[in-house]
Amino acid sequence: MKKKTLVLGASLKPNRYSNYAIQRLVANKVEVVAFGLKKGVVSGIEIVTELLPYKNLHTVTLYLNSKRQKDYYNYIVSLKPERVIFNPGTENPEFYKLLKENDIPFEAACTLVLLSTNQY
Repeated sequence: MKKKTLVLGASLKPNRYSNYAIQRLVANKVEVVAFGLKKGVVSGIEIVTELLPYKNLHTVTLYLNSKRQKDYYNYIVSLKPERVIFNPGTENPEFYKLLKENDIPFEAACTLVLLSTNQY
């Protein structure tokens, strides 16, 4: 397994990008953990509703709009991921600044595109 990834804003709804991202990550043999507002399972990955103190997290991929991200700033920083991906629609200059201050790299990119182009 490579690049353990937290999908933040995971959805049980199959038409949501976060749901599809979990499926694609699993298909690409990436270790996945997922946080969402509703418990459930997507592609064998349990979506949890509590913020767990994951260790050795490589990537946090965001599926929350900038307003909803505020509640998770400290949590994400505390995980010390090697990068945070801001998927389309989640861009957040305020959070970029906080990540920079904590030496956490980030990029505005699409997890699905990165996977499909082998850039993940």
